Amino acid sequence: MAVLGRSRKYDGFLIIEIAAALAILGTLMIGLALSLDGFARFNGYVLARQRCTAAAAAELDSLSVTGGPIREEDFKRLWPGLSVLIEESAGTGQWEGTRLVKVTTVGRSYRRQVKVELNRYIQAEGRQ
Repeated sequence: MAVLGRSRKYDGFLIIEIAAALAILGTLMIGLALSLDGFARFNGYVLARQRCTAAAAAELDSLSVTGGPIREEDFKRLWPGLSVLIEESAGTGQWEGTRLVKVTTVGRSYRRQVKVELNRYIQAEGRQ
């Protein structure tokens, strides 16, 4: 018997429609959460790379201006969690009379290692 002139053919349709909408909404929410985690990891990597680049550039600037590297305690205070390696060699060819300084900084982002290497030719001491 139909209530208020409705057919029993559509009974339960609203509940099925709500359940389908909730399932779709739940899937979208899970996808959003996963993509946000991916963006957070990517941003962490970019930040670690930026920190490594800034530290290496500061070391090169210090070597160019003062002739020596940034003190270790200052480096650790400014860029905690990073390590630095400075290598020097004599310039060759048209760069003879200068020294090639290679600064490598290493840090971590989540489980990935971030490594940045910057090079610069610096005027050798005693030559102006």
